[in-house]
Amino acid sequence: MKKILISVAVIIVAAVVGVLLFAPSYLENTTNVVVEHTPYEISSEAQILHNTLQVADLHSDTLLWARNPIDRSDIGHVDIPRLVDGNVALQVFAAVTKVPVGLNYDSNTGENDRLTQLVMLQGWPTDTWHDLRARALYQAERLHNAEKEDPAALKVILSASDLDEVIARRAAGDNIVGGLLATEGAHPLKGDLENIAVLREAGYRMMGLQHFFDNELGGSLHGISRAGLTDFGKQAVREMERQGIIIDVAHSSPKVVDDTLDIVTRPIVVSHTGVKGACDTARNISDERMKRIAERGGVIGIGYWDAAVCKTTPGGVVASIRYAIDLLGEDHVALGSDYDGGTTVEFDTSELAVLTQEMMKEGFTESEIHKVMGGNTVRVLRSLLPAN
Repeated sequence: MKKILISVAVIIVAAVVGVLLFAPSYLENTTNVVVEHTPYEISSEAQILHNTLQVADLHSDTLLWARNPIDRSDIGHVDIPRLVDGNVALQVFAAVTKVPVGLNYDSNTGENDRLTQLVMLQGWPTDTWHDLRARALYQAERLHNAEKEDPAALKVILSASDLDEVIARRAAGDNIVGGLLATEGAHPLKGDLENIAVLREAGYRMMGLQHFFDNELGGSLHGISRAGLTDFGKQAVREMERQGIIIDVAHSSPKVVDDTLDIVTRPIVVSHTGVKGACDTARNISDERMKRIAERGGVIGIGYWDAAVCKTTPGGVVASIRYAIDLLGEDHVALGSDYDGGTTVEFDTSELAVLTQEMMKEGFTESEIHKVMGGNTVRVLRSLLPAN
C-alpha cells in the first residue's frame, strides 16, 4: 500500500509540474496567433527605407505572459530579438490586470476575472492572485529585470532624455530597444489617487483609463453604464497630468473621451484602435472623436487585428492607416498593434517591413511613412514625458 501511495504521489506531482511547465505556453500559443503564411518578400527599396525609420508601437501585452521578453520565442508576437528584427526603436508594454469572463466588445461587468487562473498557473507571486495593483507592479518588475539582464538590448523609458538616449544609441549602431510601461486601464489604482504615484515610482509613464469594464473612473467602451468620468475619474485625470503621466483612452466610453478632452491640458493618445469610418465595429469610436483627439495634438495607434481594421492583411492594415491620415492628418496616426493581447494577426513584430512596403506600393509619401511608423509616437512621447 505504501508503494502504491508513493507512486500515486509521484504521478500527481509529475502531472502538476507538467501543467505548470507546458500549460502557459499552450494557452499563449492558442491565444496570441500569427496566421500561417509564406515569408513576405521585401524589396531592397522597401528594406532600405524601413531601416531608416524610428519604428514605434504604442501597445503590446507581452508582460502578461510567462515568456522572458529578452529571449527569442516562436510563441506570441513580441520579444526583444524580434523587435530588433523589425527595426523597432520603442515598444510600449501595457500591464493587463483584469479581464472579464465572457469577454466581448458590447457589454461586460467587472464581477469576475479570467486572469486569476492564468497568473496562478504561471507562478506569479501570491499577492498578485487577487490584487490588481500587485499585478501591475509585478509586470513592471519583469520589464525592469529584463533590462538588468541585458541593458545593451533593452532600456526602460522613464523620461524624454531616456528616449533621446535610445534614439542616439540606435543611430550609432546599437541594437537597443526602448520599453515604456503603460497600464491597460486604471484598475490598479483601486480607487485611490495615491496609487498613481506608486505606479509612477514603479516606472509607469502611460495609463489607460478603462479596459473591458466600467471602473471607479468612469464607463468603458465595452461596459454597462456608458457613463462619462466620475468625480474620482476627473481627479485622477488631473493628477495623472500633474505627475506627467500620458493618458490613454483606447477602451474608454465615448462620454469618457469627451469628458477627458474637456479637462486635459496636454495631448492624449488612443494606443490601440481602428477608425470607425474604415472599420465599423463596436471596438472603434467615432471619426468625430478621433478628430477632436487629433486637434488637441494627440496620436491614434492603428491596430492589426480584425475588430480594429476588419481586414488583417498588411494591405488591410495600411488601408485603415490611409483612411486615418486622410481624416486626421499625417501628424496624428501611429502604430498600435495590440500584439500579445489575445489577437490573431498576419505578421509579428519581426515582419513590420511589410507595412513599409505596402505603404510604398499604395503611394504614401516618405514623410507619411516616417511619421506613421514611429515618428509621430516619438515626437509626442518626447513632448509629454518628464524631461529627466
